[in-house]
Amino acid sequence: MTPVSTRRTWAADAATELSVVRRCDLVGLPRSSYYYAPAEETALNLRVMRLIDEEYTRHPFYGSRRMSEWLREYHDLGVNRKRVQRLMRMMGIEAIYPKPRLSAADKEHEKYPYLLNGVAITRPNQVWSTDITYIRMHRGFIYLVAVIDWHSRYVLAWETSNTLDTAFCLVALAAAFEHGQPEIFNTDQGSQFTSKDFTDALKARPVQISMDGRGRALDNVFIERLWRSVKYEEVYLKDYSTVAEAVTSLDAYFRFYNHERLHQSLGYKTPWQVHHGLAVAA
Repeated sequence: MTPVSTRRTWAADAATELSVVRRCDLVGLPRSSYYYAPAEETALNLRVMRLIDEEYTRHPFYGSRRMSEWLREYHDLGVNRKRVQRLMRMMGIEAIYPKPRLSAADKEHEKYPYLLNGVAITRPNQVWSTDITYIRMHRGFIYLVAVIDWHSRYVLAWETSNTLDTAFCLVALAAAFEHGQPEIFNTDQGSQFTSKDFTDALKARPVQISMDGRGRALDNVFIERLWRSVKYEEVYLKDYSTVAEAVTSLDAYFRFYNHERLHQSLGYKTPWQVHHGLAVAA
């Protein structure tokens, strides 16, 4: 399957969209590759994946053994643990980690410490982070990557793809850099983010690179909370028939999330207000 992706990003004062040509140019893809089909599985596996996704979002500490028992007990699905393990790996959920991991870490990659222990996050562009999550569709699934500012919860850029290739992460990163740059950029140790292409793009700024400790779900807590919001407020309420429909609907949601959704933790201001210094202190 040829890795292809779509992209959405926002300017400081209004939602804008780069052309398909520009998006494809960023990763060297032919324009025709922009339009793609979701990744596919059998009907039974897709049903199991939908259930796993929902239960894992509720209980991220469930591994394959407990998930297999849950499927059998509550949904009368006698799928064996081997199948559940394979599907969880495909979705990026590994039993030994309490968080989604959408690729195995490369043991040969350069090691970067976690830089955020005890650090007070007090201003926009102090810390950005990124992650990938599984997005279900009516027949198939896609992957979603986002870049978020920790202080404001502002989603700087996002991208979808039907594969876990590094390219769509690089496109999202390039789009985020159109807003400026952070002092620290935090990721997990997935192969997309530990790749030389990705780390070189950060070093070129320069940006301090921070990476989560293995098995530490709270090291990237703000984007984990974003995924919960995306799933409960958007994905689980929809049944996307096509990738175009999914992208259009996600685009509308992220516009709402950035510009209209009031966050209690932000003093009931929007991420856009806080990111651009327009929020009144609570």
